Amino acid sequence: MASYRSIRDLDWPMLILTLAICAFGVLQIYSSTRDTSWKDKWWQQILYILLGLLLMWVISSIDYHTLLGQVPLLYGLTITTLIATFLIGSKVWGGRRWIPFPMGFRFQVSEFAKLVIVLLVARYLTELRRDRLELKDLLKLVGLVGLPFVLVNRQPDLGTSLTYLPILAVGVFIAGLRWQQVAGIVCILVLLVPAWWYFGSSEYQKKRITSFQDPGQDAKGSGYQVIQSKIAVGSGGMWGKGVTRGLQTQLRFLPVPHTDFIFSTFAEEHGFVGVVVVLGMYFLLLMQIVQNAQTAPDRAGMYICMGVCVLLLFHLLVNVGMVVGLMPVTGIPLPLMSYGGSSMWSVFLMLGLVNNVRLRRFVN
Repeated sequence: MASYRSIRDLDWPMLILTLAICAFGVLQIYSSTRDTSWKDKWWQQILYILLGLLLMWVISSIDYHTLLGQVPLLYGLTITTLIATFLIGSKVWGGRRWIPFPMGFRFQVSEFAKLVIVLLVARYLTELRRDRLELKDLLKLVGLVGLPFVLVNRQPDLGTSLTYLPILAVGVFIAGLRWQQVAGIVCILVLLVPAWWYFGSSEYQKKRITSFQDPGQDAKGSGYQVIQSKIAVGSGGMWGKGVTRGLQTQLRFLPVPHTDFIFSTFAEEHGFVGVVVVLGMYFLLLMQIVQNAQTAPDRAGMYICMGVCVLLLFHLLVNVGMVVGLMPVTGIPLPLMSYGGSSMWSVFLMLGLVNNVRLRRFVN
């Protein structure tokens, strides 16, 4: 009988940190949406968290080797649903990213594609059974990850599509890259970035990036969010203004403050001290995932844990950098704090994968 069935074998530090960060998120959603049309979002977020815990338990109960065996099916289903998003998806805020369901619920396929890409990279690199990546292996993996990247980028959703790249990068880095391959990748990126800017990006995406460089050039348009966000963060001071007392938040200078810019409202109302506490909790969560990677029973488990870790780190760096004006506004939510069912569930599923790897280390 497998010993991982004991409840003591669960990653309790990771679970406690996860729920603590979620609690801060619920508190901030309540504070930033009270007396608005979004005033019910905080309890909806609680429901999302509870369902996320259920999803985490379910995916922890399925051996991750079984999930790796279903990668071709999961990948095909992901590509199919991403294509379907173009056909039947609902258009919100300039992008067609959600598949609508009855009772007003919307499903964002691109969020769950992250989970599939983590499994895809782990399976592909594990099956190579070589110390170094060959060029053909690298190109094939880039193509597999590149297809959902292109589909999501065309929605357009540049932010979510960019989150797929760190999973690929950390996987091939651990698998072993020759310096010639690194140089080749850099050269390709140097060529692709200008090509994407002139031929692949939309005007909406270009405005987001240019406004990051100088928000004041369009202070009432594309630069408005960044300007108001920086004011909110700076006005928080050392201790913050208190829950429901942030002027930028409560006077509604920050649009939709419960989603991508929730960190701005949190910094305003909880100050530097609150920011340090929350970022410290994120750091401990990431270190717990790294520890699970170090104790993984095989290379596949290690790839899964590191893929999840670098994905969450990318989310954190880009979102926090965005709200303080160091990164372009790309629509990347803050994990476990920003409002949203699809984002919350995808994070819980990925943390469930990490817990899955931890549990299997007890199996003979």
